[in-house]
Amino acid sequence: MSLEIFKQSLKESTVIKKGKYQYVINPITDGVPSIKPDLLDEVVCEMHKRVEKCGPIDKIVTLEAMGIPLAGGLSLKMNKPFTIIRKKQYDLPDEISVDQITGYSKSKFFINGVNKDDNVIIVDDVLSTGGSLKAVLTAFEKIGVNVKGVFIAVDKGEVSEEIKDEYNINVDVLVNINVIDGKVVVKNI
Repeated sequence: MSLEIFKQSLKESTVIKKGKYQYVINPITDGVPSIKPDLLDEVVCEMHKRVEKCGPIDKIVTLEAMGIPLAGGLSLKMNKPFTIIRKKQYDLPDEISVDQITGYSKSKFFINGVNKDDNVIIVDDVLSTGGSLKAVLTAFEKIGVNVKGVFIAVDKGEVSEEIKDEYNINVDVLVNINVIDGKVVVKNI
């Protein structure tokens, strides 16, 4: 695993403050600036290698919005459908509402298209406070969804181990980062 294009893009990221939270702006995590094909391909190919170790899955699940390019790329490579946990409510019969709290916002997610006994992987762009992921994993436990693994492009926080332990699930991270003095530092993993 080299991920040199991705690591370089992270090092070049802009960091802004939202209250006390240091928000990293990167093509993979925000779509800003634009996501170049070689960058997306590098990240999706590395995720695909890791996802293959999970065994058979029924579908890929992602969270709106920036997990969508990753899930779409994996869907094409694996010939598996993907579903998006949305911020928009549709009022469908089996829709599940999930409260989400992150380091910088509160909102609701709405789950559709995921059913009891589905074997899924969760793919997302960034793990920071873990609020979104924990909310989804808790909802999936209640539904009876089998989460075969969680695949994250960037870990900005210190919660992946906590989530692994709390939910007894593999959380596979491509790149760990810290923000120091307004700059992104890629940690060795």
